[in-house]
Amino acid sequence: MDPVREGQVAIDPWSSKAIKDYRRLMETFGIRRIEEIYPLLEKNGMPKSLHMVRGIVFGQRDLDKVLEAKARGENVAILTGFMPSGRFHFGHKLTVDQLIYFQRNGFKVFVVIADAEAYSVRKIGREEAIRIGIEEYIANMIALGLDPKETTFYFQTNRGTAYYRLIQLFSGKVTMSEMEAIYGEVNPAKVVSALTQAADILHIQLEEYGGYKWVVVPVGIDQDPHIRLSRDLADRLSRDLKLVRPASTYHKLQRGLDGDKMSSSRPDSTIFLTDPPEIARSKLMKALTGGRATAEEQRRLGGVPEECTKFDMDLYHLLTSNEELSRIYNDCRGGKILCGECKLYSWRKLEKFLEEHQKKLEKAKDLAWKIVEAPSF
Repeated sequence: MDPVREGQVAIDPWSSKAIKDYRRLMETFGIRRIEEIYPLLEKNGMPKSLHMVRGIVFGQRDLDKVLEAKARGENVAILTGFMPSGRFHFGHKLTVDQLIYFQRNGFKVFVVIADAEAYSVRKIGREEAIRIGIEEYIANMIALGLDPKETTFYFQTNRGTAYYRLIQLFSGKVTMSEMEAIYGEVNPAKVVSALTQAADILHIQLEEYGGYKWVVVPVGIDQDPHIRLSRDLADRLSRDLKLVRPASTYHKLQRGLDGDKMSSSRPDSTIFLTDPPEIARSKLMKALTGGRATAEEQRRLGGVPEECTKFDMDLYHLLTSNEELSRIYNDCRGGKILCGECKLYSWRKLEKFLEEHQKKLEKAKDLAWKIVEAPSF
C-alpha cells in the first residue's frame, strides 16, 4: 500500500516504501512538534538529544505528560520492539541510540523481541527467530551501550498470562472495519500481530509488570498505526484496567544506501553492524549520492547532500560533531569536495566504529544468552 492511497494519507507498517512527506503525515495524524517539549526537558535536567537537535527526532504525542510525571517523581518507562527477521543494521541502531538517551536520563527500558510476529507475518522458523533475537538484536544493543541491568528484554511468546489476557480483551474492543481503516488490507496474522503489539505497548502498565503508567514509545512514523491502535484501546479499557494512553516520539526513517527504505531483506541497502570491513566499505562506496554527473560539474555547481545516502550515514551515526557535519555539508554544497573523497572520509569513521563495536559484540553475545529467557518452543 502506498503512503498516499485514493487521496487519503495512509501508513503501512509492513511496507517497504520510503516516506517523504513528513509534514503532511504530522498534520493528518495529529503529531506534535518535538520542540514543544524542550522546556520540559530542561525542567527535568535532560539535554536535547543529538537526534532532536538535527531534526531526526521531529515529532511526539503526549511526551509532555510523561515528562511532567517524571518531574513529579513518578516512574517512567520507554518501550520498543524488534522483529527478529534479519540482521541488525544502522536503521535499528537509530532506535537503540534513543533508548540509551532516555535510559541515561532515568527511564526504565523495555525491549520486545517480536518472535510471534516474525513467525506469523515473516514466516521465520522458531529456532532461527530466537537465535537472531539474542545474538543479533539483544547482543548488539548491549554492545552499543544499553545497560542490561536497567533493561527488561523479553520474547513475546514467553510473556505471562496477564499479557496474553490483554490480547484477548483487546480483540473485543476493535472491529475489522477499524483495523482496515488503520492498517489498510489485513489478514488474520496481521490482526493478531497488531493486537499483540498493542499488548506489548500497554502491558507494562499492569502491576504484574511494574505498573509503569507513563510510557513513551520511540518509532519511525511508518509504525504510527500501532501507536494509534494502542491509544484507542487504552481509552476503551481505561475504566476496567486503568490504562493510560502511551506517549510516542517519531524519527525520520534513514534511507537505504540505494535511496529506498532501509531493510534487512535487501542487504545492499544497508550496512549491518556485523559486516566485515571489506563488505561495509564496498557498500558505502557504492552508496547513492547527490553528486553531479562529472567532477567539473561538481566543482562548478556543487553537490546536493540532501539527496546523498552517504551523508545520511554522517548525519544519523558517523559524525557526532555538529561543526564537522556542517563542514562536510558546506564543502559538498560549495563543490570543494568530490563524492569519492567524501566517501573515503566517512569510511574511516565507519571502519573505526565497526572495529570497536564488533569487539564488544563478541563479549555481549555470551551475556545476552544469560540475561534473557529463551522460549522453549
